[in-house]
Amino acid sequence: MDEHTLDANAVAGMLHEVFGAEMTDHASECAHCGNRAQVGTFRVYDMHGPGVVLRCSICAEIVIRLVRRPDGSYLVDASGVYLKSG
Repeated sequence: MDEHTLDANAVAGMLHEVFGAEMTDHASECAHCGNRAQVGTFRVYDMHGPGVVLRCSICAEIVIRLVRRPDGSYLVDASGVYLKSG
């Protein structure tokens, strides 16, 4: 991690808005490398662009993309992560 990245706690509010629950302590598995960790450990990039990119803290592959549309709804791509239930 460098001065241009943050952990996913920086977008905790956005994740809650999208998923309807506190997500930073939610268990996950990276679809690319199999890293099992809490969502809060993901690295956040592009905080000032039209969307937010979250990457695995181990392999740096994209796990979640979030884009807020002008109407307030979100476009979500979480194809890089398996979110664990319970």
